[in-house]
Amino acid sequence: MAGAGAGTGTEDTFRGALARLRAAQKTSRGVSLYSRYVNRPVGRVFAAAAHRAGRTPNQVTALSAAVSFAGIAALALLPPSWPLALGVWAALVLGFALDAADGQLARLRGESSAAGEWLDHAVDCAKITALHTAVLITFHQHFALPGEGWLLVPPVFQLAAVMIFFGGLLTDKLKPRPAAPPTAPAAPPSRLRAVALLPVDYGTMCALFLLLGDERAFRLGYALLAGVYVVFCAAFSVKWFRELSAAGAARASSAARS
Repeated sequence: MAGAGAGTGTEDTFRGALARLRAAQKTSRGVSLYSRYVNRPVGRVFAAAAHRAGRTPNQVTALSAAVSFAGIAALALLPPSWPLALGVWAALVLGFALDAADGQLARLRGESSAAGEWLDHAVDCAKITALHTAVLITFHQHFALPGEGWLLVPPVFQLAAVMIFFGGLLTDKLKPRPAAPPTAPAAPPSRLRAVALLPVDYGTMCALFLLLGDERAFRLGYALLAGVYVVFCAAFSVKWFRELSAAGAARASSAARS
């Protein structure tokens, strides 16, 4: 049947959309274990469902923002408890999966755009900033802190998280693209690197909020993860600066030879 894949044919069924999404995934290089094996697959399911429902990528981005910020608002406004811990975790995880779905839906529909990418990244940046602000409010309003120095932990964590997000995004934009596609097949993504990146995966951050029902456990876990983010931020910053410096030197040398 020549027209089976068009219109209301198999491509537009849920399973058909899911199969097309599996075949059109971005590279897994530089992606942590959680995002590779949990968040992206769940995002694929949401993207296929949104495609069947006729939703647009920007609508999925808006839904991701609404769910995430509902969890963040609950964190800032309500006293910590185990039900709140579960609710905040669920909202953040669902928002993260929808964040993976909007880009996949855009590729499926052939609607990728600069405006959509901007909206996606703007929501991500706002979410990171608001989340640590909500933790600061919780520390101040609801926790019996051993000292006022604990109020410095959320801003430091926020700074490191924003720097990692912004630095990685900017590095990817500034890196020169190869003039021609590589002839050799790309090496498979490193499983070891995927494990090593797990501490700074947003999914790990989401899981941290499952400790919210125990003030001491959450406070210590949050401080520990903040320290990890600071170390990764410093390491990534040096790595990215060196890569861009090397790329700039190579570009200057090539221009001088020509």
